[in-house]
Amino acid sequence: MNNSASARVVPGAQDAGAQSWFEPDWPHPANVRSLITTRCGGVSAAPYDAFNLALHVGDAPEAVHANRRRVHTTLPSAPRWIAQVHGVEVKDLDTDFSDAPADAAVTRRPGTVAAILTADCLPVLLCATDGSVVAAAHAGWRGLCNGVLEASLNAMRVDPSQLAAFLGPAISQPAYEVGDEVRSAFVARHAQAAAAFAANARGRWQADLYQLARQRLQSAGVSAVYGGRCCTYRERERFFSFRRDGRTGRMASLIWIES
Repeated sequence: MNNSASARVVPGAQDAGAQSWFEPDWPHPANVRSLITTRCGGVSAAPYDAFNLALHVGDAPEAVHANRRRVHTTLPSAPRWIAQVHGVEVKDLDTDFSDAPADAAVTRRPGTVAAILTADCLPVLLCATDGSVVAAAHAGWRGLCNGVLEASLNAMRVDPSQLAAFLGPAISQPAYEVGDEVRSAFVARHAQAAAAFAANARGRWQADLYQLARQRLQSAGVSAVYGGRCCTYRERERFFSFRRDGRTGRMASLIWIES
């Protein structure tokens, strides 16, 4: 199922006319909440302007903490930020309080906020249709290729047919050029992936992260897949993009179970 979803503005998310975060409009249980931030309305200076939430990109720490405090006001608790390394490890936020790197997080505990930082890579939010468990995954091409979504589904311990996914803001196919090594890595693991790559005039490939994610989720049994309509590269005023700008900030995709 390839479903689109629109953004619903969250009260209090406006600053000088700019939308600092939005709530994805996707069908989920009443006790599940999700939020995605933009680059708008924060205090970070260029090139991290303005609502950067990442401490590892070179931004002034005091600016990042000020931005984080701002988004915390709409959350039940401070997000559980994780050290992302483009891998496939999944952190259980209910039992693992270490600083070990991971690229996905899962929780069953009401009030615990799972968070993923991105600026072109694909953030994927997941929830059980009964509201019992949620997860967030960082699906850059390496993690996506090597199975971070499948690892996240396994960690949720729910029949995949009883899960829903939202594909957050990522770089779109027209803006995402890759080499043969990327296409070959995907096709070697999943032959269907070939359909997500279009040859360009430079002898390289335009990769569709959204389609690749849908393929992997659907192959795993998740048919309720929403979102996938943004482009971080082209929507300069709204999103950070590492490929476009190099030195830049990061947006957050967050999900939690209401108390």
